[in-house]
Amino acid sequence: MRKRQAAHIEGPPQAPGQPRPNTCCLCWCGCCKCLWNEDRMERSERQTCTKMDSIEAADEQHPSLEELVSWARSFEMMMRSLEGREIFREFLRSEYSEENLLFWLACEELKKETNPAVVDEKARIIYEDYVSILSPKEVSLDSRVREGINQSLAEPSNLMYEEAQLQIYTLMHRDSYPRFLNSSVYRDLLDSRRRPCLET
Repeated sequence: MRKRQAAHIEGPPQAPGQPRPNTCCLCWCGCCKCLWNEDRMERSERQTCTKMDSIEAADEQHPSLEELVSWARSFEMMMRSLEGREIFREFLRSEYSEENLLFWLACEELKKETNPAVVDEKARIIYEDYVSILSPKEVSLDSRVREGINQSLAEPSNLMYEEAQLQIYTLMHRDSYPRFLNSSVYRDLLDSRRRPCLET
């Protein structure tokens, strides 16, 4: 996807102790380097570190053979499992479609929020990261769903991405999930759990 370049706009120098401005006209697409956008990037880096910690913790909690077999029976069951989501994410990364799961997870987190200010912030970050045509992680949504999101941005809610989330969930279920079950990522893990059972 082609990336559009936006002009770098710098404001007047900031006096010590002066409050930082909120946003500029270009921050909506995340393409400028204003102070508000820098804050958002710092928050994103902190969140990424936290996510990586959780992934490492999941690696230590190896799923049982019974769990692995249950994932083959039900996509929903796999998505409910932390280990299942992380292993599925590893597969999606190999197919360059990891953003689908990340978008779905971000929508799940947004649904839990009740604070209007936090809802507003998270809803806009999700838009910039996964819906904006300028984002390298843009997910595939049809025009009707995308238009609905654009209209909801005026007054964001914690459920504004519900239809888009379902569309991406269905895409992963029908398209990526069958390939995951036949992939070496899943098959090798399944074999490694079966081997001790066969030896006993």
